Amino acid sequence: MKITKNEIYKHYIAVDWSQEIVAIASMRDTSVEPEHTTILPDLKIMKQYLKSRQGKKILTIEETTTSHWLYVELKDHVDKIIICDAYRNSLLKEGPKTDKHDAGKLCFLLRSGMLKEVFHSMDKTYEIRKLVSTYEDFVNSSVRIQNQRSAIFRAEGKDHKKEKLQSKSELTKFITLKQNLVIEHFSQTKKEFEDVFIKIRKENKVIRQLDKISGIGLIISVGIFATIIDASRFANKYKYYAYCGLAEHQKDSGGRSYGKKRIRHNKLLKKHYKTATKAALRGKNDIREYYEYLLQNGYSCEHAQNKITRYIAKVSYAVLKNGTDYRPYQWRENIIK
Repeated sequence: MKITKNEIYKHYIAVDWSQEIVAIASMRDTSVEPEHTTILPDLKIMKQYLKSRQGKKILTIEETTTSHWLYVELKDHVDKIIICDAYRNSLLKEGPKTDKHDAGKLCFLLRSGMLKEVFHSMDKTYEIRKLVSTYEDFVNSSVRIQNQRSAIFRAEGKDHKKEKLQSKSELTKFITLKQNLVIEHFSQTKKEFEDVFIKIRKENKVIRQLDKISGIGLIISVGIFATIIDASRFANKYKYYAYCGLAEHQKDSGGRSYGKKRIRHNKLLKKHYKTATKAALRGKNDIREYYEYLLQNGYSCEHAQNKITRYIAKVSYAVLKNGTDYRPYQWRENIIK
C-alpha cells in the first residue's frame, strides 16, 4: 500500500480488536509517537471514537475472523479503511507482544505506507466467498475421512473400492460403519452445495462466462469468481499470475543469480487452475490442441502443462476484468506464421 500526495490524512488509526478489549493507536500527520487508547469491544463506542477525530482519517485492522465484519461496520466512518495482511507485518514480531504495542507498530506501518492490503468489499457477491470456503472445508473433511477408511482397508490387505471389510475385530467394524455414515453425509451435503452453485451460475453472468473456458467447470468457475470478485485490483496479468502462484521472483544479489523465489500466493486459486489444466487435457478441445502444438514445438510435458495453466489463468483474468466472452482458439492469434 502506497499513500500518494492526494491521500495524505490528518489521522492515522490502527485497531487491535479482541473479544475482551480494543487497543487503539493513532497518529496525526505531524505526530512523532502514537497516542494509545483502550476501549470496550463495542461498535457504538468505536464509532464515537472515530467521530471525535475531526479531519481526514484512515483506519487499519489486521486480517482476522472479525475483520470483514469490522470493515462493513466502520467503512462509512472513515475516509479509507485497510484490512492488512498480518503475515507481512514483520515489525510486529519485534519487542513486547501486547495489544498496545501491536496497535502502535501497526500505526507506524500505516503512516509509512508499508502495509500489504487484503481485499475486502461491500459487494453482496462477497458472500459467495464464504459459501465457497465452507464448501472447501466440507470437501477436505470428506477426503480426510475417506483416506482414513482406505488406510484401515489397506491394513488388512484389502481395497476399499473393490471389497467390503470383513474384519474379525468388532472395533474395526464399528469404525468403518461410522466412517461410511460420515462419508455418505458429506456426499449429500456436497450435492446440496453444488445445487446452490448451479443457482448462482444462472444468476451471475461472469460465472457463466468462466464456465465456458475449456477445463473450467461449475465448481472452479464459482471458486475463481468468489476468490477474485474484482479483477481490476490486479494491475496486469503478471500480477494476477503471482497471486495465483503461477510466477516466481528472480533472486539476484551482487551481480549473481541465486535462482528463483516462490511467491506467497492464494493456494485455492492455484489448485483451481492446476485442476482445470488436467481437465482440459483429458478432453478434446481448443486447449488440448494448444498443448499438442506446444509438444510439437519442443516443449517438455511439464513446461507445456505450465504454459497451459498460465494460459487458462490469462483468459479467465480477461473474462473477469473485461466481462467479455471466452474465445476458443485465441492462442492461435499469437502464433507467428
